Amino acid sequence: MAESLDMGFLGAGKMATALARGFIRAGLVEAGRLTASDPLPAARAGFAQATGGRAMATNREVVEAAQVIFLAVKPDQVAPVLGEIQSGFTARHLLISIAAGVPLGRLEAALPAGARVIRVMPNTPALVGASASAFALGQAATRADGELAQQLLAAVGLAWIVKEAWLDAVTGLSGSGPAYVYQFIEALSDGGVAAGLPRDLATRLAAQTVLGSARMVLETGRHPGELKDQVTSPGGTTIEGLHELEKGKLRGTVMSAVRVATEKSRQLGRG
Repeated sequence: MAESLDMGFLGAGKMATALARGFIRAGLVEAGRLTASDPLPAARAGFAQATGGRAMATNREVVEAAQVIFLAVKPDQVAPVLGEIQSGFTARHLLISIAAGVPLGRLEAALPAGARVIRVMPNTPALVGASASAFALGQAATRADGELAQQLLAAVGLAWIVKEAWLDAVTGLSGSGPAYVYQFIEALSDGGVAAGLPRDLATRLAAQTVLGSARMVLETGRHPGELKDQVTSPGGTTIEGLHELEKGKLRGTVMSAVRVATEKSRQLGRG
C-alpha cells in the first residue's frame, strides 16, 4: 500500500505540509520519498524543513518522481497546473485533488483518457491530526485507489467516502466549519471575560469545552440534541443561556452559513 509508494505535492502550502507530516507520523511514507513543488520559494523551503521531503523547482519534476500526486493548489490554478503535467501523467499515476470546488469531470478532462483521479475535501485540523475529510472516486479510480485514499486520510483524522454530489456540501460544512467553530470559541471566551474571567483562562475553558463536547458526540453516538438535554436542568442556568441563543437565531444562522458556503463551492466548480 502507501509504504511502497513515492508521493508528490503540487503546491506546498499549509495543507500539503500537514498531510505530508501526517503520513510520515503514521509510517505511511518515508520523508525521502516525498516531493513537492510550489511557485513560492518560501513554501518550498517550509515544506522541506517541516517534512524532510525534497522541494522541486517544477511540477513536472514531481510527476516524474512520484506515483501518487496530491493537487494542493487554489481552484484558479488547477487548469494551468494540470496543463503543465498532462503529457507526463501516465497509467502509473493517481491524482488526489484537494482543490476546493473543482469537480472530477474537470480534473479528468484535463488529463489523459483513463486517468485515475480522486477528489478530496479535508479541513485544516489536519495540522493536528484531527481532520474531517470526505472523498469521491473518479470514473477510472479503482477500489485499491479508494482504500489507499482512506488509509492516507485516516492518518490525519477521520475520513468518509461519499458521492461526489455531496462534496460541495462537505466543503460548506466541514471544509469551512473550523472558521465557524473558532468564531464560536472566541465568542464563548468573550462571554467569559465579560463575566469576569481572565482572557487566557476563558479561552482555554471555551476551547476545551468545544473539544470535549465534540468527543461526546463522536464517542457516544448520541444525537447532539439528546446530549444537550442532559446538560439542561429545569429552571437552571443552561436553559437561560439556550434561550438567548435561540433569540439570537444561532441555529438558523449556522445553517445559512453552511448553505452559502456550499453554493460558493459550486460556483468555484463552475468557474
